Amino acid sequence: MNKVVVKVLGNQKDIYGEENKIEVVSVGKHYCKNDVHYVLYNDSENLGVDHTSTLLKIDKDNVTLIRKGKVEQTQFFKKLETSSSNYKTPFGNMRLTVLTKELDIAFGTVTGDIVIDYELAIDGQWQSENELRINISTENVADNLN
Repeated sequence: MNKVVVKVLGNQKDIYGEENKIEVVSVGKHYCKNDVHYVLYNDSENLGVDHTSTLLKIDKDNVTLIRKGKVEQTQFFKKLETSSSNYKTPFGNMRLTVLTKELDIAFGTVTGDIVIDYELAIDGQWQSENELRINISTENVADNLN
């Protein structure tokens, strides 16, 4: 397993055109098995999901996001496909549906970039257009080890 820095930039635009942006930087672990990359890191309490671990399963043409802890979810992203998942929180459950409009994966041996553009519906109601930019690097791992 390799130590990595995971940077997640999220941008969400709702029906009114209002944007909400997030940025999370976390130290995590990376390993590769059968040409599939796995990146494990803890989500930030700034997002309200402290004590939640996230596993990214990165294949050649799809990404699966798996969250376990206070928040639980398994979401699949593949270009031009729709997928649904249950989003479980301490406050209740929601049904999330995403339509992945674009998915770009550029991954080397340990490091890489992922860009996911998708539309989000919650319990059947359209919510927002979203973009996730995920960068996995080995640079400055020690600097991010608080």
